[in-house]
Amino acid sequence: MGGVEERPAAGQLDGLLREVRRQAARGADPDLGRILDWLYRQTGSHVALVADGTGRVESATEGFPLETLPVLAPLLARLSTGQLAAAATDVGALRMRCEGLGTHEPRPVLVVAGSSEPVPEEAALISHVGTALTLLRHAEGSERTWRDYQRKAGQLRFAVLQALLAGEPLLARRMTTGVVPPLLDAGRLRIHLLHCPPSERDRISRARQDPSGYHGPDLLVHCPVFKEHLICLVADDEGEGEGESEGEGDRSGERGRGQGEFLRRLVRDNPRYALGVSGTHPLNATADAYNQAAHALAAARTAPDRVASYHGRTPLDGVLARRPALDWARSLVRPLDSVPKTSVDVTRLALNMPRSAVAGLLGLSRNTVAAHLRRAGDALGRDLTDVRCRATVHLALALTGSGSGSGSDGSAEAAGGQPPPTLDDLLATERAAVWAGTVLRPLPARHRRTLQAWIDANADAQRAAHALGISRNTVRAHLRATEAVLGLDLLTVGTGIHDAVHALHISDIHAG
Repeated sequence: MGGVEERPAAGQLDGLLREVRRQAARGADPDLGRILDWLYRQTGSHVALVADGTGRVESATEGFPLETLPVLAPLLARLSTGQLAAAATDVGALRMRCEGLGTHEPRPVLVVAGSSEPVPEEAALISHVGTALTLLRHAEGSERTWRDYQRKAGQLRFAVLQALLAGEPLLARRMTTGVVPPLLDAGRLRIHLLHCPPSERDRISRARQDPSGYHGPDLLVHCPVFKEHLICLVADDEGEGEGESEGEGDRSGERGRGQGEFLRRLVRDNPRYALGVSGTHPLNATADAYNQAAHALAAARTAPDRVASYHGRTPLDGVLARRPALDWARSLVRPLDSVPKTSVDVTRLALNMPRSAVAGLLGLSRNTVAAHLRRAGDALGRDLTDVRCRATVHLALALTGSGSGSGSDGSAEAAGGQPPPTLDDLLATERAAVWAGTVLRPLPARHRRTLQAWIDANADAQRAAHALGISRNTVRAHLRATEAVLGLDLLTVGTGIHDAVHALHISDIHAG
């Protein structure tokens, strides 16, 4: 290996350590070729790293004599299986030095090809390079294992969220047999919906993750559709119910501990963040908690501290006369008894979030989701792409509490053999009028006109703009302002449109 100017071993090792440190700091797969090229510059010998005794070259310097490897195959196999630690042999005019790396078979083999036996300093440097390559490969394997673990943990958390959104906490427990997240032992939960830059969701989730892949008594799950949303399921057995009020300074969702406090601190310190907090719900009503958090987030974007809790407004199904409302609802959704349960479950979700969100949540295509909706809509005799039909069916499902039309009485008629009331009959009451007034009263007249035109245009902002003689951007600006005033999500998740449809319709009934 003549012709190479000798350098002090300490200086060479410093150069090797600098390169190893640089590669370790990158957090990426090691650049083995760069280290082999560095060794060539120090020794003048060409180098190759041969994988698992098969002769497959992982990396090599540009001039390495690849034709020597078939000759070395028996020796490489013995080194790879651990029968030998190192060996040297001649292949033609070349002196080949081979060293097995690591402790787990099959081992990669470092092969050095030179014109003569390396001097002791060079031999030591070759061994040091072998050690450095081993460490970098181990680090790469550990990094890959860590990434795989993080991906699997995230998938499991997402599966738990799916089961809870479907109202199946027992299914969630079965999926997590062995290490059940403490959240599933809680009686109630809140959802904190965090709006943040998509690139920061991983950092936030990992900062709170425990060794089991959960987050203490809570769960932080990446929203599969809205990349700027982090869904935080927070155990809240001490919750006081749904009577929270919205507004600055409301801290009903915070118990001075856990993820709620952490998330509020994040929002306080980051102007790009916002947080919507639901009321407290049993685990099988997680979907309701999510919808409330979405509404609260819509209000939080314009709140002074960018945090809002759900306003606690009684839902429409809670103010209607119970027996007549159930008679109407059961009559309406009874045809769903003939529809596969999967289609009913998908329809229920699709009435609470955009179709693309349902597809992402369930791992289905948008076309498949649309097919389930068509099947349910055909059975009901309604067009579920129409916002008013969607609002009507959503109300009926909320009243029955299931996708089936079967009630405890098993009858489509009200007591006394009378046919069930119409929806307009139910909405013509004073209690319904008060509810609608509570929903709409804070809204300025021009924003109310925009909201009405948008619903008349089936939630198409361009058509609404044409009808009003304004721009599409102005329509969306009015709707964003409406969200903040009413505390309803209209444009992101979109479930607030059901309340808006019913409130405007009730106002029309009572105005007539």
